[in-house]
Amino acid sequence: MFLAAVARPRFDSSGNKVFSGKIGIYPFTTLEPVKRSSKNRVAGTLETKPILSVNKEITKSWLIEKVLPDIRAKWPRGHTGPIFIQQDNAKPHVDVNDSEFLEAASRDGFDIRLCFQPPNCPDLNVLDLGFFRAIQSLQEQEALEIMKIQGVNNYNVPHIGKNRLERQGLDGCMQHFVFRSRVFKKG
Repeated sequence: MFLAAVARPRFDSSGNKVFSGKIGIYPFTTLEPVKRSSKNRVAGTLETKPILSVNKEITKSWLIEKVLPDIRAKWPRGHTGPIFIQQDNAKPHVDVNDSEFLEAASRDGFDIRLCFQPPNCPDLNVLDLGFFRAIQSLQEQEALEIMKIQGVNNYNVPHIGKNRLERQGLDGCMQHFVFRSRVFKKG
């Protein structure tokens, strides 16, 4: 799982981009020393491990230790007014009145605030919109491929190695599943 921080790009009066809007993507991972040696590494080598259960404390520490410093470093100088960090309504997100976050967010003259999206409002969930838009473009791409061959019944799904799968004895349903799983991994 990742924490992604983006904002609207900013331009000067001449139309030159002064801020790209890219703040950062922060994986919920830790570095842990391996306990045993192997042919690939010696004991004590740091290995990246996922955090399996992200809770409010972890989310708050990521916001305070990673996101806020990056906002301060990358935000365009001369910006006035508050900066809002919008969260959806997932349980591990930080309360808007959390005193530890508010103290960290007000350092260095910044006015950074937390807010929540209105509940059950998919139109405002940017991450979902981006995800579903990516899936929709892939679906439209597949539909166009089918239309190119006038929609015949023996349509070969492009770029998944269908002949190889048939040689391995996998049926059409499994081929479709393999295609879908690859789409979601890339998307």
